[in-house]
Amino acid sequence: MKKIVQFFAQGLIFVLPLAITFYLIYFVFTWLDNIIPFKIPGIGLLVIITGITLVGFLFQILVATPLYSVLQNAFNRAPLLKVVYSSIKDLFSAFVGKERKFDKPVIVTIDPVNNIRRVGFETQADLTHLNITEEFASVYFPSSYGILGELYIVPKKYVTDINAHPAEVMKFIVSGGVSSFENKDLD
Repeated sequence: MKKIVQFFAQGLIFVLPLAITFYLIYFVFTWLDNIIPFKIPGIGLLVIITGITLVGFLFQILVATPLYSVLQNAFNRAPLLKVVYSSIKDLFSAFVGKERKFDKPVIVTIDPVNNIRRVGFETQADLTHLNITEEFASVYFPSSYGILGELYIVPKKYVTDINAHPAEVMKFIVSGGVSSFENKDLD
């Protein structure tokens, strides 16, 4: 009996916020439809969507952004946390967001004699800031079945572009080659 009461309480914790939210939206919708003297179909829904968007915008400006800045400043002050946090942040921003870095899938010939190749992503074509000649590029090789990978500096002559969407190539690599994608360059 005790387990049934716990499950009921957990169900309430999950269902009540949803039910109250939908009820409030319905209540405001009908209230707006009754308060407006002229009848325009959908005006209540438009006001609700605009209001919710405005609340989300204000929350972002007044709460989320300042809180994010405080947390980021705290991480930047702690030496070890700064390295870990900035590395993880850079890695995730390389996959998604405005600063996407893994957008150029390539095949690198690892062993020219035996024609052994590896699929990866060119992250930088110019390495002069590392005092490396223009004949090299940095290529990130994600590991299969994980989020780790390795970065190699390879001669550009061994790097071949892949004519495929980067997400499909990443899925191919992470799946260990089990998933596939259409690409003439791999045949």
